[in-house]
Amino acid sequence: MTAITPELSPHIKVWWEDLTVGEVRDLGTISPTADEIVAFASQFDPQPFHLDPEAAKHSVFGALCASGWHTCAMAMRLMVTNFLHESSSLGSPGLENLKWLKPVYPGDVLRLQHTVTDKRAMSSRPDVGLVRTVWEMFNQHGDKVLHMEGYGMFRRREPAA
Repeated sequence: MTAITPELSPHIKVWWEDLTVGEVRDLGTISPTADEIVAFASQFDPQPFHLDPEAAKHSVFGALCASGWHTCAMAMRLMVTNFLHESSSLGSPGLENLKWLKPVYPGDVLRLQHTVTDKRAMSSRPDVGLVRTVWEMFNQHGDKVLHMEGYGMFRRREPAA
């Protein structure tokens, strides 16, 4: 098997070694429409307050709002588009903390912030490092609507001996 090296992967701009604890990235914005909210909910979370504006008026949310899973999917889209596609990302072993803090409504402008909180080499895979991060999504008012914590796996530029 051929190792993935910087020379063999010129599209990779960020390797495990390049990520530093305390580093914060602004990963852009996204704004869901009512049609997108309903389309996502129709397929993945068909609850009335995600599907029907009239039913949503009578819910605790007071209006049509995005599924929390849709909010996570929008965060993932920003993460891939504005960071992971040019990194040595190898996926994630999972999340440890996920909170939907405020509802997301049609037309909200959501901004994703990504903070590196810890990193370590994997002892079982000398070519891979783990990076612990916090993902925070804010609406146009500065209210935090999403908080996620977890690990990402990144290929190392220089595998451990």
